[in-house]
Amino acid sequence: MHTYQLGEKQQQFADIIWDNAPVSSRMLAELCAEALGWKRTTTYTMLKGLCDKGIFENRGGTVVALMSKEDFAAAQGKEFLRESFGGSLPKFLTAFTRKNKLSDSDVAELQKLIDEHREGS
Repeated sequence: MHTYQLGEKQQQFADIIWDNAPVSSRMLAELCAEALGWKRTTTYTMLKGLCDKGIFENRGGTVVALMSKEDFAAAQGKEFLRESFGGSLPKFLTAFTRKNKLSDSDVAELQKLIDEHREGS
């Protein structure tokens, strides 16, 4: 499973793509050589892996993002909640607040989010 989990190098690579997309695969290889010290073949191998996850697509030599960085982070969070807390946000918040107290501004921001996203509103 773990569709939205990336290793450190995969995350760095994804960030390069998001920062430059759409980008030619040739330019991407040059950017990765400079930033990560990768050979062209390493870049293409990593790109294939992230394309297989449905995050990016190589369209005729141009790499495009199928998900924004923000949408990817949201999907990571959802997957984490599902795997670690059975998909329950209240269980996560209960575990989180056992050791971390919420400030008044945190509570206000969370209440605002709840009000904006309440079912039936």
